[in-house]
Amino acid sequence: MAFVLRAKRFDFSTGGQPFVVVIRNEDGLRFGIRAGDRLVLQSDGRKIIVQADLTHRRVRPGEIGLFREVWKENRIQPQQAVEISPFARPLSIEAVKKKLLGKKLNQSEFDAVVKDIINNRFGTTELTYFVASSFVREYSNDELYYLTKAIALNGEQIRFKRKIVADKHSVGGLAGNRTTMIVVPIIASIGVCIPKTSSRAITSPSGTADTMEVLAPVAFPVDRILKIVKKNNACLVWGGGLQLAPADDRIIKVSRPLSLEPYSKMIVSIMAKKVAMGITHLVVDMPYGDSTKIPDLASAKRLAAKFRYLGRRFNIKIRVAMIEAKEPIGKGVGPALEARDVLRVLQQKEYRPKDLEEKALKLAGMLIELIGVARKGTGSSVARDQLVSGKAWKAMQGIIKSQGGRPSLDSEDVTLGAKRFRVYAKHGGVVTRINNRAIDELARSLGAPEDKVGGLHLKKRLHEKVVAGEALYTCYASSQSRLNLAIAALKHIHVFTITRQ
Repeated sequence: MAFVLRAKRFDFSTGGQPFVVVIRNEDGLRFGIRAGDRLVLQSDGRKIIVQADLTHRRVRPGEIGLFREVWKENRIQPQQAVEISPFARPLSIEAVKKKLLGKKLNQSEFDAVVKDIINNRFGTTELTYFVASSFVREYSNDELYYLTKAIALNGEQIRFKRKIVADKHSVGGLAGNRTTMIVVPIIASIGVCIPKTSSRAITSPSGTADTMEVLAPVAFPVDRILKIVKKNNACLVWGGGLQLAPADDRIIKVSRPLSLEPYSKMIVSIMAKKVAMGITHLVVDMPYGDSTKIPDLASAKRLAAKFRYLGRRFNIKIRVAMIEAKEPIGKGVGPALEARDVLRVLQQKEYRPKDLEEKALKLAGMLIELIGVARKGTGSSVARDQLVSGKAWKAMQGIIKSQGGRPSLDSEDVTLGAKRFRVYAKHGGVVTRINNRAIDELARSLGAPEDKVGGLHLKKRLHEKVVAGEALYTCYASSQSRLNLAIAALKHIHVFTITRQ
């Protein structure tokens, strides 16, 4: 049964999903509507799914209050008549319920879920259950393929008209490790197309997009990206600014507040965007260790097998680098500090982080060999030549300039003006453990990733000797209040374990 009410426009927003409408308590009672119910709102032939809230003030009987997203997107005028009706349970809801009960889904069921996510028929509750379903009940290989295909094809497709379209992607979960921003210009400098779209941080203090944004804008429409890549063989942009796999972007918004990223969702998220971008050759960086996203080698091998399976199904050549991680890669953690590390490597500064450089060269070498530019075992040497000669930095300058940044930026300029606080060793000994999760927690207390300069600069590495009173790391923040917050957090956060000898 449908009901007609007069629209009242509210000048405030929910900040995203779900779309919210407000109904008078007595109208809710009369129509059988309770707070939180899903409704179909129709005006001038347009239909959207909304969530009902009830009030005894703000709206009068016979009115329906519309949050800004509702009336703006649907061009609803004040006092316009709108029709509301109960939202029937669709196939997608039945599919989520089926998965939660441990049953397998087929292609049509995943298609229904993805389309309803894109068309705003899934509220936060339904979307959260869908994300949780892949955590509670692991997807089969076929299900991974079905969901990846559904997400990739229900969004924008970008094609670069190149025989080889390369990419390098890290699964994340390791502090620092900003190798992508070194690998991309190395590959671009040898004339290979490598259009890099990256996400923002989900479970870490910075994603590649957050770090690149320190150097240049990262949000562009497709036509601009095509021009950037045509000129530079590469780009380093934020994938969330596009309509590539839009369902995945909404899933990420649900995952972020809970720091919840099930393995199956992570694999699908990565591969759907590679399919949408027309990637032909891919190297996956998969760090594992007891304080990373992937705890051990056995888990890494299981995930690598799933990546290779999807690679075969989508005709993408894949190599997976499973590298044990007992400590962060590089010295900086947080957008600006990681950007400084990247620039120090590309600009070949004497004090550059050598571990970051060596890992980036290894991954670039794997990709160079995978695309057939170099013979097996020689890819890292080719990559090193591009880096040492300055060709990789020149390629990065071209990317920065095309994306609206300052190509002459020096590595030491990116942290100017930051507030700092050093943490010292209470006693001497040897560093026997560096807690990656503690680093993430502290960096977030310092404001990362939203605050670009927030983060840590590590001064000691695993197995190094430490004397009492020696600096272990420096905290950076844009304000003293944020720095004070982190100092208070240090009472229960322990980054380094130092064992007396």
